[in-house]
Amino acid sequence: MATHMSKYLLIIFLLAITLQDNAQVVDTTGLFVTVAGKVRDEYDNPVSNVIIVNKRTKSGSFGKADGSFRINCEKNDTITITSLGFHSRDVCYKDSVIKPEYFLKLFLDTRVYVLPDVNVFAARDLEKIQEDINKLGYNEDDYMLSGINAAASPITFLYQQFSKKEQSKRAVAMMVNEDRKRELLKELFHHYVDYDIIQLSDDEFDAFIDYLNVSDEFMKTSSQYDFLIYVRDRFRDYKMIKRQQNKLKDTDYNYDKD
Repeated sequence: MATHMSKYLLIIFLLAITLQDNAQVVDTTGLFVTVAGKVRDEYDNPVSNVIIVNKRTKSGSFGKADGSFRINCEKNDTITITSLGFHSRDVCYKDSVIKPEYFLKLFLDTRVYVLPDVNVFAARDLEKIQEDINKLGYNEDDYMLSGINAAASPITFLYQQFSKKEQSKRAVAMMVNEDRKRELLKELFHHYVDYDIIQLSDDEFDAFIDYLNVSDEFMKTSSQYDFLIYVRDRFRDYKMIKRQQNKLKDTDYNYDKD
């Protein structure tokens, strides 16, 4: 009888512990927190141009030049942190003590590439490229005679509007601006290829830029992250179109009639 009573008490004791543990489990779904931190390389130097992506929402942002970042997310979210030339790291505070803000100092491991001997030029970072993007465009008024009243000086006004000389000046300015934009896009795309966001060889850049046909205004007003996502999505469409164009024709299967 004592033995049965002991087993009975033991079962009750274990059940009580289980219920107590379950009572301490808190559903943190939908609980918003702030995750902030500083990203460093293995030598404790700040890592610039860090990309922070929320795996649940697929949204993200860039860190600052000093490697710092700050984002708002749900406590259960997994955050991926990476940068050009480094391996990515995932961070999640799902099982951590609840608090409004979490701060971390995160170290990224350098991604090692094995390359043949080549002359290497240091790539500019995204902030420098963005500075030049913000300078894109040209002011058509710079190529027009100033202070012209069309009613008072109709001949001069018509000349500046329609003469071949003035039109050629504006055309040259437009072409120079387009060349600058194309080179800046190529710089960005090299970064995107290194980030494994798009897969383009060097000889495909021009064709993809032609397909993208992006305006100066959009490049200047969209955030770096929004522009990256835009390019990624358009790249998927571009590759699909290329695959359709490369499909074999019916005559290509008539190899026995050659």
